[in-house]
Amino acid sequence: MKIAAAPISWGVCEVPGWGRVLDPATVLAEMAALGLRATELGPPGYLSDHPRALLDAHGLRLVGGFLAVVLHDRARRLSTVDEADRVARVLAEAGAEVLVLAAATGLDGYDARPSLTDDEWRTLVCTAEVVRDTAARHGLRTVLHPHVGTHVETAAEVERFVADADLDLCLDTGHLLIGGADPVALAERFADRIGHVHLKDVRAAVAARVRAGEIGYAAAVGQGIYVPLGDGDVDIAALVGFLRQAGYAGWYVLEQDTCLVAGATDDARPALDTARSLRHLDSIISGRTAR
Repeated sequence: MKIAAAPISWGVCEVPGWGRVLDPATVLAEMAALGLRATELGPPGYLSDHPRALLDAHGLRLVGGFLAVVLHDRARRLSTVDEADRVARVLAEAGAEVLVLAAATGLDGYDARPSLTDDEWRTLVCTAEVVRDTAARHGLRTVLHPHVGTHVETAAEVERFVADADLDLCLDTGHLLIGGADPVALAERFADRIGHVHLKDVRAAVAARVRAGEIGYAAAVGQGIYVPLGDGDVDIAALVGFLRQAGYAGWYVLEQDTCLVAGATDDARPALDTARSLRHLDSIISGRTAR
């Protein structure tokens, strides 16, 4: 299995005011100390526009990067494609493989989600395909990331996107469960459309409160909706078992969306949680019981 990390597990997020952001050298050093050898990019600019030397210094390679941009607004298509081209250049220069695309609403954060008209949905699909072609010119694959607070979030929206577009999916186990989908069942249904995997575990009771509109996404993260693999309600073992049996050969990116607000104790949590996730994943691979 090809296992990578992601800066969001260390609280590094593109949302304004999300929380304290650790410096890149600290985050990358902690990834490397855990035995990880690959990472996603994090928010545009976090690792600079030329991150290869910094990654090399920590023995890490770049897998890909997350890009949340507005896809549904025809008037913003040019700026969206320009941004995708810029990010794709950064990724390609650093040796990445995949652009992880999300259909942003245009609002800050992921707490509100206006509905789309059918025409806006068609524009979203078309723009996603233009972004895919733009990234391909840099040698990158593009996958669509169903994500809370974007225009592809729910199980029905994922199914509609798969039917209307030919991009593969980033199977994010946490966001899918929060959006109301069963990640294992969705993987089984669309096995041939899975191009990238984000492994998360989620507390289903908190996820239900997000779906019901009782709390926003940022508040849910603050309340610990994401937990180390094996501590939540996603059947990680069943998912990994199915994907391996189905012949999935891509990356498994460990992601536990985190917001850091306190001091040194909070700063230590990302590495501890990621280590716990790695132990659980190793137990699945080896057939042992995690401790």
